[in-house]
Amino acid sequence: MFKVVAATANPHKLVEFRKLLHDQNAEIVGLDSYPEMPPIEENGKSFLENAGIKALAAHQYCGVPAFGDDSGLEIEALNGAPGIYSARYADTPEGRINRVLTELKGQTNRSAKFVCIIAIAANGEVIEAFKGEVKGKIIDTPRGTNGFGYDPIFVPEGYEQTFAEMPEELKNKISHRARACQAAIEFIEDEMSILDDDF
Repeated sequence: MFKVVAATANPHKLVEFRKLLHDQNAEIVGLDSYPEMPPIEENGKSFLENAGIKALAAHQYCGVPAFGDDSGLEIEALNGAPGIYSARYADTPEGRINRVLTELKGQTNRSAKFVCIIAIAANGEVIEAFKGEVKGKIIDTPRGTNGFGYDPIFVPEGYEQTFAEMPEELKNKISHRARACQAAIEFIEDEMSILDDDF
């Protein structure tokens, strides 16, 4: 079994990653296992840049392969906002949801998508990045208690439940993070030799 660091301090994300990657021969640890590591400054201008910054910083500090993800909600009527600022759109999860719903008042276009980029760093560099996204719409009133973030107001295409109403197993099959993880898993399985120096 090899060790890989998930460059996140978000316990919800870490649980999700462990469930998504449970079939892989990997011990996945979060940044909480490295409390002395300095905070990572996410100063990229895109999901891709931020994912790479996090993956490389964790890899260089921890000395093992690492992956970083950057993800967020892009709302068409808000010109792609909150986008890379999804986690910083307000001080609390409820505040972030309320801000989105306030900004969407009177809008008939409720189209949105969740985007996730996962970058893998090994052998001293970011070696690859993978994108997953799921399209859907924003509803007027939060529903459901599962999930986290904007899940209570997002209904994916083809479904009537919000992410927060769905059983965890279903969300973990169709989510943006699941799709990016699947692409990353296929890469690791196909290109394991590239990572041999670290693994």
